[in-house]
Amino acid sequence: MSHRPASGLAAVSAALLAMSRHLEVGDVLKTIVASARDLLDAQYAALGVPDDHGGFAQFVVDGVSDEQWKAIGPLPRQHGILAAMLHQARPERLADVREDPRFGGWPDAHPDMSDFLGLPITDGDEIIGALFLANKQCRKPEGGCGFTAEDEELLATLAQHAAIALTNARLYERSRELTIAEERTRLAHELHDAVSQKLFSLRLTAQAAAALVDRDPDRAKGELHQVANLAAEAVDELRAAVVELRPAALDEDGLVATLRTQIQVLDRAHDASVTFGSSGVRALPASQEEALLRVAQEALHNALRHSGAAHVRVTLTRDGPATVLRVTDDGGGFDPTAVRRAGRHLGLVSMRHRAKSVGGRLTVVSEPGEGATIEMEVPGG
Repeated sequence: MSHRPASGLAAVSAALLAMSRHLEVGDVLKTIVASARDLLDAQYAALGVPDDHGGFAQFVVDGVSDEQWKAIGPLPRQHGILAAMLHQARPERLADVREDPRFGGWPDAHPDMSDFLGLPITDGDEIIGALFLANKQCRKPEGGCGFTAEDEELLATLAQHAAIALTNARLYERSRELTIAEERTRLAHELHDAVSQKLFSLRLTAQAAAALVDRDPDRAKGELHQVANLAAEAVDELRAAVVELRPAALDEDGLVATLRTQIQVLDRAHDASVTFGSSGVRALPASQEEALLRVAQEALHNALRHSGAAHVRVTLTRDGPATVLRVTDDGGGFDPTAVRRAGRHLGLVSMRHRAKSVGGRLTVVSEPGEGATIEMEVPGG
């Protein structure tokens, strides 16, 4: 590659750096496609990842404007040369793709293409995509293809990196599915341990009340009060278990969307009004987003279970170089200086530890009868 221009080396470097930075798979594929087009001096480049229905789950293009892409219409189906590359693990280097007997035409708005270079993207024996270029921007031999064997070799290198990106994405998705399954198992155990015992006690207490209702109405009334208390505790345990379940959507949707969804659920599940607002927040490191989510969950749990609040407000905002989470309620409040009692009861020690672990700080403002505000600030965002 020593005779190639520096820009070509930079294109290869950009593709490799994209992989090392652990960008989203879509960003990596875009970088690879753009790098291939630049490196091999082609007018068009594309990468297709097939689905199981004869179409493409992903189709990344470079060299086509947004207006052209919209005019072309729906994603292409698996046909012609594309289908051949997805079913046969061999490269395709053609002088004029339009003259190949497998060519099936293209939409009216599709750009005209002639010489063509394409390679399957493979993971072992499995073909998981196709990477191809069209219209080499150079003088072409009479009746020949502008793309060379050296071009094919370089494109194969980028196809290998595309295979790594796609394989990593599939492994991540499988890992995410496993995490969801593990979380469901954990929740099932928590529900069994925390709720089933209370439901069993509730049943026994109700049976005792039924037995006493005729001969000792006063004791029966007391047992019925206990039934009501046990039922309320069981409902609280269910709500707490749901709040504690880490949503897999946090990694995919981000903190703002995850908080908004959880708070909408809590607003429907509780008598108190629970609202959420966000302004100017950008993506944060995963550890900070998880810590903020956990602190929000703990503070919400406290406000809804212990404070007697009618209104709970959660906000996530950008404040200069920091991101600030606030959970405010109009409940009974407490004395923050009573660290030993309040820290155990309200999980303040755990929340402070979470904040500190990601370089943030936790502030608690409350007085008996004056509600409470839990604030966590982390750098960035």
